[in-house]
Amino acid sequence: MQFLNIKTDFAFKKVFGSKDSRDRLISFLNHLIYSDSAKKIKDLTIVDPYNLPMLKGVKDTYVDVKAVLDDDTTVIIEMQILNHPGFEKRVLYNAAKNYSLQLKKGEDYHLLNPVIALSIVDFEMFEEHDNVFSHFKLIEKEQFINYSDDIELIFVELPKFNKTLDELENIKDQWLYFVKNSGSLEFIPKDFNSDIQGALEVVNEASMTIEELEVQHKRQEFIYIQRTSLELAKTQGLKQGIKQGIEQGIEQGLEQGLEQGLEEGKKVGIIGMFKMGVDVEKIADYFKITVDEINAILENKKDK
Repeated sequence: MQFLNIKTDFAFKKVFGSKDSRDRLISFLNHLIYSDSAKKIKDLTIVDPYNLPMLKGVKDTYVDVKAVLDDDTTVIIEMQILNHPGFEKRVLYNAAKNYSLQLKKGEDYHLLNPVIALSIVDFEMFEEHDNVFSHFKLIEKEQFINYSDDIELIFVELPKFNKTLDELENIKDQWLYFVKNSGSLEFIPKDFNSDIQGALEVVNEASMTIEELEVQHKRQEFIYIQRTSLELAKTQGLKQGIKQGIEQGIEQGLEQGLEQGLEEGKKVGIIGMFKMGVDVEKIADYFKITVDEINAILENKKDK
């Protein structure tokens, strides 16, 4: 068996954003967002269900799915492949925009419902810790008093999730393993949750049409090109930095060597003139230094 890599928009939305994704998305969100909470999602509505696109001018390396939960909370689920400047701000902006757009002109603020931005990223964002999950909300920064849960940002860093199939402990682990490794699986694990098994059936290449496989291929090719370009830019930048560093080092070394050479030459001249019987004060005047400095050089020469 071969399965699609669901880190592309086509496969991700086919699993989580299509018309028949409701139960899978409920399971996914309950185990990722509410696994440690008594609150559980019982129902949700997927906003703008996804259909097979004709991908013209492919330009993005991320995809999002939006759902409204049974308590009117909006959840924006985003799969981001590549890091880029401003990504963190875009996540916050999208969450704030979805929060503010709920109100029509003249409506009361109490009508606002919470917004959760769940970002699943295929790169490391927070080097300060090894946690797969990072959860942000508005709190007082010294006393940690909760201001509001109306806007929450949750990040899932896939590179930090390194469990093997044998190490998976719960359904939450199974979902994370599925998202990270679906494209490399060769069979459907029997002990996987039924919703995850269903998700693998959805992305089983054997059930794909030629058109669907072509869309998936184009998406993966685009992501590969973008990732390769980014790595090449980093490598070239590093090489350029090393080259500049070497050039600067050589230049500084020559300057320091010249300075050291002049200093040593001055010392040799002072000692030579002293041996020829030239008065110390005249030597000091000639080299524009003090008599004490001349005596220090002569004393140092004696010690050697």
